[in-house]
Amino acid sequence: MKPVTDVWTCFDDRWSPTIGDPSVMGWVTVAAYAVTAVLTARLAFGPGGRPERVFWLMLALLLAALTVNKQLDLQSALTAFARCLSKAQGWYENRKWVQTGFILGLLAGSIVFLVALGVMMRRHLRRTWCAVLGLVFLTGFVAIRAVGFHHFDILIKSDFAGIRINWLLELGGIGLILANVLALLITSRKMAAPD
Repeated sequence: MKPVTDVWTCFDDRWSPTIGDPSVMGWVTVAAYAVTAVLTARLAFGPGGRPERVFWLMLALLLAALTVNKQLDLQSALTAFARCLSKAQGWYENRKWVQTGFILGLLAGSIVFLVALGVMMRRHLRRTWCAVLGLVFLTGFVAIRAVGFHHFDILIKSDFAGIRINWLLELGGIGLILANVLALLITSRKMAAPD
């Protein structure tokens, strides 16, 4: 096993913070995440029952984290660190088992999270179903990106009628959440307005 300093030196050589997606669509996606996160946070501190407010707050925090990650590409840092650690500890050649365990853990965690969310929100799904569906889209997108397998990357980078699949998944999920948030904000504003 190599010293920890070797791992950090390897990591420093393999990854440095850069803009992850400097394209126009990358910045549009960052703006969509940011606007949706702010409006979702606003909804989290508005009217509604406690489970609904907790849902909107958790969603706002997730969207804020994804806003930052979109351009910092932190999953690449995690991948680089794991690669350096595996080489330093001598299990790089057997990394498929670790990757498989990570993927299965990620999928299991996502399923448990979505089931728990469904149970928590079961009485509020009439008001939140569109955002929950958007969250499923985003969870799927993040899981596909986290897997990092070459054939999944090819799939999400492919086009459908001139539109990239990753845009459909990511912006589609954000759009569903934003539509739900805007509908609830407009409804609450109308209800609060005097006759």
